[in-house]
Amino acid sequence: MDAVHPENDRPATTRVFVALAPPDPAKDELARALGPAYAAYPRLRWNRIEDWHLTLAFLGEQPAAAVDLLRPALAGLAAARAPLSFALTGGGHFDERVLWSGVEGDTDALQGLAGEVRALVKGCGIAFEERRLRPHLTLARARRDDPASVAAVAASLDGFAGRPWQAARLHLVASNFGRGPGPIRYRDVASWPFTGPAAGPVSRS
Repeated sequence: MDAVHPENDRPATTRVFVALAPPDPAKDELARALGPAYAAYPRLRWNRIEDWHLTLAFLGEQPAAAVDLLRPALAGLAAARAPLSFALTGGGHFDERVLWSGVEGDTDALQGLAGEVRALVKGCGIAFEERRLRPHLTLARARRDDPASVAAVAASLDGFAGRPWQAARLHLVASNFGRGPGPIRYRDVASWPFTGPAAGPVSRS
C-alpha cells in the first residue's frame, strides 16, 4: 500500500531505491543463525531485520515529483513479471566494513529484472548513478576502529544455507540517510505484486 503523507510534511527530496525483500520466515531463519554473532559483536551497526532487502537500483536523492513518476511505471513492470525464487546462503564482506549474506537461485533473472528497472527509471527522465549489481543482503557495518568483527561473522556463516523463498513484490523504498543523528531507517514508499507466471524452483547448481 502506498504510504500517505500530508503535503505540508512531505520532504522536497527523498533518498530512494528499488528492491526485493525476503519474506519473514527466510529472514527469521537467517536471524537465528546470526544469534551468536549478535551477542558476540554488539558494536557492529546491525541492520534491522525488517530493513533487509536486495537492491535492484539505487537512485539516491530524488525530488518528490520524480518519485511520483516511478509509481505507475514500476507497478506496470511488476504486473508483467513473474515472482523470482531465491535462497540466502553463506556470508561475506566488502572491505572488512560491510557484512552481507549471499543469494542463490534466479540470479540471472535478477540481473535481467535490475536491467529493466534501471531502463524504466531512465525512461522516466530520472538521472542516477548506475552501480554494478552484486546480489546480497546487507546485515551490518563495522565501526572504523573495529576491522576484524565483520570478517569473523562472515566466516561463521560459511555453512548457512537458507530455505528457498519467492520474492513476491517489487518495492520502492525510501531511507532517512543524512536526515538526523540516528541509525538509517527504511520505509516502503509503495510496493507491487509480481503477477506473471510463477517462477520455477530455486537451483543450487
